[in-house]
Amino acid sequence: MTIIEKILASHSGKDVVKPGEILDVEIDARVARDFGGANVVKNLIKNGLGLQNPSKTYFTFDTNPGGSDQKYAANQQYCRMFARENGIQVFDINTGIGTHQAIDRGLVLPGGTFVSTDSHANIMGAIGAFGQGMGDQDIAAVWARGKAWFKAPKSVKINLNGKRPEGIAAKDIVLNLLNIFGANKLLGYAVEIYGNEVDSFTLDERITISSMATEMGAIIVLFTPNKTILEELERRSGVKSEGIKADDTAVYEQEHDIDMSTFVHMVARPGKPHDDTSVASLRKTHIESAFIGSCTNGRMEDLRITAEILKDHKVAPGVVLKIVPTTDEIWREALDEGLIKIFKDAGALVSNAGCAGCAAGQVGQNGPEETTISTGNRNFAGKQGKGEVFLASPRTVAISAVAGYITDDLEDLIVDVSFENRGLKLEPKAQKTEKSSEDKLMVVEGRVWLIEQDDIDTDMIFHNRYLTITDINEMGQYAFDNLEGYEDFSSKSKPGDIIVTGKNFGAGSSRQQAVDCFKALGIPCILAESYGAIYERNAINAAMPILSYDAKMIEEIALKNGDVLRVDFMKGELTNTRNGKSTTINPFYDVQKEIYLRGGLL
Repeated sequence: MTIIEKILASHSGKDVVKPGEILDVEIDARVARDFGGANVVKNLIKNGLGLQNPSKTYFTFDTNPGGSDQKYAANQQYCRMFARENGIQVFDINTGIGTHQAIDRGLVLPGGTFVSTDSHANIMGAIGAFGQGMGDQDIAAVWARGKAWFKAPKSVKINLNGKRPEGIAAKDIVLNLLNIFGANKLLGYAVEIYGNEVDSFTLDERITISSMATEMGAIIVLFTPNKTILEELERRSGVKSEGIKADDTAVYEQEHDIDMSTFVHMVARPGKPHDDTSVASLRKTHIESAFIGSCTNGRMEDLRITAEILKDHKVAPGVVLKIVPTTDEIWREALDEGLIKIFKDAGALVSNAGCAGCAAGQVGQNGPEETTISTGNRNFAGKQGKGEVFLASPRTVAISAVAGYITDDLEDLIVDVSFENRGLKLEPKAQKTEKSSEDKLMVVEGRVWLIEQDDIDTDMIFHNRYLTITDINEMGQYAFDNLEGYEDFSSKSKPGDIIVTGKNFGAGSSRQQAVDCFKALGIPCILAESYGAIYERNAINAAMPILSYDAKMIEEIALKNGDVLRVDFMKGELTNTRNGKSTTINPFYDVQKEIYLRGGLL
């Protein structure tokens, strides 16, 4: 078996697991963050559910560790009160990013299982564990049962051959891989990485690479923990692990040989983590701010590299450099090593540990028309603010902050930085809220919104600035309000309308609201060529009908925007009533049907 198959087998009471099997999987560590935690609690209380094992259940307050937003502060306090009453451990606003707490404190070990309301829970692949981001209904069910249903994924093997070029960081490696595979070529796969130098990758480097599995569309990116990694984990957590590795006879759906010696310093252009190019091709692109942190690049190795560059330099005039360590332990270690003083002397802003701007937190957001270079994992439009965000390694970000423009050349720093006053433009959004129907129809008919785009992410569907909304009736007005050309969708759509779209719909975050906003508008179903893994789970668990189709479907039935479509969920039959043309698509599968007929997972 592959690594993922071994983990799922050991946690579902099976000797052997094959791709495609639906499994009931025991979860070792079950986490809700501050933005999703309140909804998890409300789901439990509403449905009269208890906790299967409080000792394996945790809150992590990392998205807004300052409690600087009143709604976040209210949600955090609500969760604290529930935790006190039910014996749940809280990693509060003074601890840092929850996924890193899980690794460093041994909440999950190699070969273990972990779920969180964090779409980057699959960062656990760095230590050879299975992590999965989930919506609040999923987490509530796991807290109540201790288990979650999973479909065992197929596995892909990537061999990184050749010697890593001097100075190429882990972030450069993953951006090179994104440039090769894009956002959906690995969609739904568990990826294992091997190669000549991979065994020497540090824990921090593995974390960086695994943290961007979500951006590649993968279920998870897994590394085999070697002796060095196991010893470091034991040193950090005090817990010993035997590790895990794939069998020599493991079967992979695909195997890719990639020459790592050709890798270069990379930058992801604004809007898409997979729209990558060399730093050299964007050199001299002016920046106004820089961010070093997030679950991808806020570890000690990242901070040491940053300090090495900043110790003899100052941040360019007019440029703001924000540095946010991932955990409080790393913050303290940086203080003891003198790194914090170096950062402050260079003119950087250093904040308390947490996700920061990557999760709409207290530090790291940018303003309209502002250009930022960031070590974050995601630069979807609006994700880290109103401006444009480039992604790069800590080294490139630090050098660029000193230069005032994108560069990776320490010799190329002296330039006259001038700023253009471009102003701010805010457009009012039309709003409309309607209550969704709870009728469990097996066949629906409705007007089509044909949105022929791939990789529509959850920030386009339901932006993170609305994440504190917990009332489903308020969510519909924000559906697609961050998708260019469809900002007025909520005011123009009608109950019964059907959405037809492309590949990888719902890529990105674990937010449940990206499903519930369509339920609020009375959208009876969504058809897409494929879905982001977490989005698919959230829709199924919320009894929101989603079905997938083959790319030739649109041509087969000559589908146009505004046509009326009849959809049979169980038979997978599709009919364009305008011309009478029919075809077949993938129908509900058993667990989807069961959850739909029950009215939802809970």
